[in-house]
Amino acid sequence: MRKLLLGLAAVLTGFATLAAAEGEPAGEFDYYVLALSWSPNWCALEGDARNADQCDARHDYGWTLHGLWPQYHRGWPSYCRSAEAPPSRAMSRQMADIMGSAGLAWHQWKKHGTCSGLSARQYYTLMREAFTGVTRPAIFRKLDKPVTLPASVVEEAFLKENPALSRDSLTITCREGAIQEARICLSKSLNPVPCGRDVIKDCTLNDARFAPVR
Repeated sequence: MRKLLLGLAAVLTGFATLAAAEGEPAGEFDYYVLALSWSPNWCALEGDARNADQCDARHDYGWTLHGLWPQYHRGWPSYCRSAEAPPSRAMSRQMADIMGSAGLAWHQWKKHGTCSGLSARQYYTLMREAFTGVTRPAIFRKLDKPVTLPASVVEEAFLKENPALSRDSLTITCREGAIQEARICLSKSLNPVPCGRDVIKDCTLNDARFAPVR
């Protein structure tokens, strides 16, 4: 029995290493995941409790950039070994218009950008290019009150506005009963590609909460 338990522990440790490898060499990955967050829902779930400036109505945020994540076909690297200098505070502040805060931009560089093989400036530029390359459905900005809807409606809206996307390159996630993110799988040259099995996990809720833009 002891040998069986030790063997099982070794297998589980291997899976954990596969899922999220830390300290990997920079630039060695298969594709990117572009994560777009619906800011009003993030604020309701987390940002308001933090008194996050992103949630102030003067910003009028809808879909914001969470990050551009290097991904393996199975698993993902993070906090990679990189000789590149971190971004300056000014560079990170310049990303706040699409990310909501400079702090998030810096964190994304530290956790994910270091794995891209790019300089901090190149990574920030690529994140902005990926973000602007996706048409965020305008219909959701027209909501004037909270609604519940199937997560599949959000997926359909993105597919309609972005004909180059397919169902296997896009997934909608939920958190605590609310729409969380639209995640789009892209090649290193930012063309849509099929997502790996650990990414393509669609939210199946038929009554996901969706808050309007503030």
